[in-house]
Amino acid sequence: ANLYRFGASRAYYEIVEERLAALSEEAVPGYCTWGDFLQRRIAPAMRTCQSVKERQAKLSDKLTRAISLLRSWIDVELELQNRDLLASMNNRTKMQLRLQQTVEGLSVAAISYYVVSLLGYLLKGIPIIHDIVAPVTAVLVPVVMLAIWWIVRRIRRAHSDTAVEEKSS
Repeated sequence: ANLYRFGASRAYYEIVEERLAALSEEAVPGYCTWGDFLQRRIAPAMRTCQSVKERQAKLSDKLTRAISLLRSWIDVELELQNRDLLASMNNRTKMQLRLQQTVEGLSVAAISYYVVSLLGYLLKGIPIIHDIVAPVTAVLVPVVMLAIWWIVRRIRRAHSDTAVEEKSS
């Protein structure tokens, strides 16, 4: 708003100068002309207006640069926060993956335990091998565990292949 006022003051000053020039005044000894009188009073005021206008323009430029620096600093801080947040999310994802793998390992053990127990009950029901149920069950433990581990591994691979296909689509 002030720059507008200073610009308007400059325009009015130029109008006054034009009107004074159009008057074609003649100097009277002992008296000053209207042009001299107004020049002595208006010219310093106009120089002050021009000086203030230039100062405001410089301040505006400095403020613009300061805002730009502040905006850059804020952007850098946001990028650092985003980097830290992504690193934190990455660590959580790794921890979740380790936890999931641990649970899968425990589920292999639990499922194997139940399958071997069921096979033990099944074998106890057969009269011919009733006496050798314990050794046969012991032999079945690694076989059952390997089979269940293999099944869980295939399921995990099928899920990871599906996830890779969905990402590439």
